[in-house]
Amino acid sequence: MDLGKSPKEIAKMIDHTNLKPDATLKDIEKLCDEAIKYSFASVCVNPSYVSFSKDILKDTDIKVCTVVGFPLGANTAKIKFFETTDALKNGADEIDMVINIGALKSGLDDEIKSDITGVVAAAEGKVVKVIIETGLLTEDEKLRACEACKEAGANFVKTSTGFGVSGATVKDIKLIKENIGSNMGIKASGGIRDLKTSLDMINAGTTRIGTSSGVQIMEELMNR
Repeated sequence: MDLGKSPKEIAKMIDHTNLKPDATLKDIEKLCDEAIKYSFASVCVNPSYVSFSKDILKDTDIKVCTVVGFPLGANTAKIKFFETTDALKNGADEIDMVINIGALKSGLDDEIKSDITGVVAAAEGKVVKVIIETGLLTEDEKLRACEACKEAGANFVKTSTGFGVSGATVKDIKLIKENIGSNMGIKASGGIRDLKTSLDMINAGTTRIGTSSGVQIMEELMNR
């Protein structure tokens, strides 16, 4: 298995994630401690744990990522704007927002673009990743979602919430890459639990991986 990247480089592509509804303070503390141990790019946590995570990670370069409009994306644009503003006040460095999937399927592309634009504005230059939930979309809808992300000024297109019908696929990563070019990142998430899958996603064009299995992936790397 050709890595193509060093273990350190791969670690810096991982958003170490715990978005479970029953995650406790102890679970989030463990997540942050693991992120420090392996030097992951970020921890991705629910909004209520942003300030707690930020305090643990304050003397590190590890980012705190949180979610907006999660997991359904069906909140109004005003609520997503407020969620983003609140997350930044609590110390969030990166925002992973969910688009209004139903609006996309209804052909309301301008509404989708406005939704994303509002979050980008509220983020005030912080990284915004847009979750399009690929498992629920046709190919045409994926392309339209990518276009909205580009036009709205988002930094990443992200495949999945991890709560949908399916997660990231190599086919979807390649499709997204072909349509957003090299000026935006791609975050693959959902179902990425081992080194091989991670490398497949990276080789297809992924620049960030969202996973709750970061420790297992790094252990696989170190035991090669």
